[in-house]
Amino acid sequence: MDIPDAAPKAATASSASNSASPLSAPLPSPPERSSSQTGAQKPGHVATHRQSFAENQRYPPPSPRGQRHPSFTQQAIQDLMNHPPSNRHPNPRFAGRDWRDINLGELAMPDEVRWVELDTSVQDATMTLIKNSSSNVVLVRETPDSKTALSTFDHSDLNAYLLVVVGLAHADEDNVDLYNHLSTKAQSQTPISLREIQSLCRKEQLVLLPADSTLDKAIEVFGSGIHHVLITNSDSEIVGILNQLHVLEFFWHEGANFSAIDRLYGNLLRDLQIGTHQIIAINADAPLADALLLMSNEGLTSVAVVDNGLNVVGNISTADVRHLTSAASLPLLKSSCMHFISVILSERGVERGRDSFPVFYVNPYSTLAHTVAKLVATHSHRMWVVESASPSPSAPATPLLQPIHPSAAPAVVPPVAASTSAGEVSSPAAGSNVLVPQTSALSAPQSPLPTQGFASVPAAALPGAGLSGRLTGVISLTDILNLFARSGGLRPLDPSEQRARRRRSSSSSVRPSLDNGRASVDFRR
Repeated sequence: MDIPDAAPKAATASSASNSASPLSAPLPSPPERSSSQTGAQKPGHVATHRQSFAENQRYPPPSPRGQRHPSFTQQAIQDLMNHPPSNRHPNPRFAGRDWRDINLGELAMPDEVRWVELDTSVQDATMTLIKNSSSNVVLVRETPDSKTALSTFDHSDLNAYLLVVVGLAHADEDNVDLYNHLSTKAQSQTPISLREIQSLCRKEQLVLLPADSTLDKAIEVFGSGIHHVLITNSDSEIVGILNQLHVLEFFWHEGANFSAIDRLYGNLLRDLQIGTHQIIAINADAPLADALLLMSNEGLTSVAVVDNGLNVVGNISTADVRHLTSAASLPLLKSSCMHFISVILSERGVERGRDSFPVFYVNPYSTLAHTVAKLVATHSHRMWVVESASPSPSAPATPLLQPIHPSAAPAVVPPVAASTSAGEVSSPAAGSNVLVPQTSALSAPQSPLPTQGFASVPAAALPGAGLSGRLTGVISLTDILNLFARSGGLRPLDPSEQRARRRRSSSSSVRPSLDNGRASVDFRR
């Protein structure tokens, strides 16, 4: 029997191979060479040839670049920024339910409840606050067996206490003796109890809600400016705690289950018209002590740090006071705000093993989804709104904080904002009112602190420090939760009452200057 020729099969195989992906196609065969070039071969000997470098260059493999996809367009990048990818996985137990009917007991966080007693030292209470509570507050009770909260202790209280014991705070007539007493005890390293500093703390009202209450009750409270809600059982004992950030995280992760909320995420901040254009900021080159005094006197939990052009270069919050709880770190109070930010980022890089830069700003063309995603990711209470170069800009490169010797720093650019007679700098931008108290407007420390080892880093010396944009407004958790409440048909109270409650009474010279520059409505965050 004749054996069919195998050549057609080989040709077919070759044809099929050539029809495959270009990356899997066979390389071209090198040209045949004569026996005189290769030399005579002995029968049964398998000839081998190692191609030269020149031959490899003559027949290179196909380049993978030929199959590269085109780069993202600027609009595609902006769309990605406004609609960031999310790893949200909605909980099926909330599917098909109205968020207003969800019980608070389903959201309460019992592990976040941390107790201290009135006779606990401030030092021990601070350690509890920093190490054991991500809710940023600890509850104060009379005895270890009590389940009733008399007050709270948070970072704002720690800030007020710190300013008193280092001699930076100025007491009114009613508190002169107390301030002197606390300073004396601190200098002698005598423990100071929470009971002794209760009058320093300006508290928001404690709100207790039963675990079987529905979420709409809590949203009305949060939208009115209250930061924490305590959850109680049938015996009126505190069994859980909720704060504004916890609830915003819930709405962010479960947005797909609540269509009314999910529809809001695609709207631009400009169209939603939330937030305010009345802001108090601090210059990046001002001493850190000025920022802490400003937050304490004005009832603020954070303040934007701006350069001379009112560009946002960072953010300082009362939670950052934890970096000043050791005696060795107190000289930082005399360093600049920008230097303190660099210290925070340096420590964060050591803790997390990577460089970081705080991104606490959005622009009017950012979507609500983009804003909420940033708040959740950074665990912040507010986002600063900055001007954009165009309606659809691409994101600027992230500035890197690099150590720069003060002598090598460029000269500070003259202020472009107009100075006022009240000792502050206000933004000339239309529709916004950014108050930046000058250093001279704040009280100097009674006992000057050493500054060795903490050289100030001017804001202008940081590469890319002004890339964020010009400060024009602020959006807080209260603003967003107030929006959610109103979208659900609820009627939260005006948050200004709670903001005024948190404001400290002070005889500092900064108070009249800021009051003169404000409208009749209190817009503080």
